[in-house]
Amino acid sequence: MGKHEKTLQQVLLGRSDANIAFADLRNLLLVLGFDERVRGDHHIFTRSGVEEIMNLQPIGAKAKPYQVRQVRNVVLRYKLEL
Repeated sequence: MGKHEKTLQQVLLGRSDANIAFADLRNLLLVLGFDERVRGDHHIFTRSGVEEIMNLQPIGAKAKPYQVRQVRNVVLRYKLEL
């Protein structure tokens, strides 16, 4: 199992939302086909066919738990796969 699969599994399980590295979550979104814009520490992700615009900011090296939940909801709602 590759790094992206492990990150996706970790996000979908929802057991450790506060313990996901921001870089891993960012890379997962890029692999899922999202486009990224960066303004300061705000990483804004969009994808055609997905209504939601995700705005992620790191806390140190970690992703914010509520933003991990937001990513999980989008992945499940739109049935996104690697």
